[in-house]
Amino acid sequence: MARIHLVIPDDDRERYADQARREGLTLSAWLRLAAESRCELWSASDVFKSREEVEDFFRKCDALSGLVPEPDWELQKAAMSDDLIERLPKT
Repeated sequence: MARIHLVIPDDDRERYADQARREGLTLSAWLRLAAESRCELWSASDVFKSREEVEDFFRKCDALSGLVPEPDWELQKAAMSDDLIERLPKT
């Protein structure tokens, strides 16, 4: 098994170690799981493999633009505000 020297701020080290303890893990095991989770996240996402794929993506986006009008921004803000108000605790 390989060893890695990791340089992180003291505050982060303590925060990570505390979280690892809460999860019943060593700091080393917790960091490995965090790294593995990050790798899985990126491997599952669509990554462009070439310039042509990027250009094709933007061509498709351009073809879709204008098909559906964007909603009025003021209406959107009002809807978000109403949603936030509904989520406030009732006293």
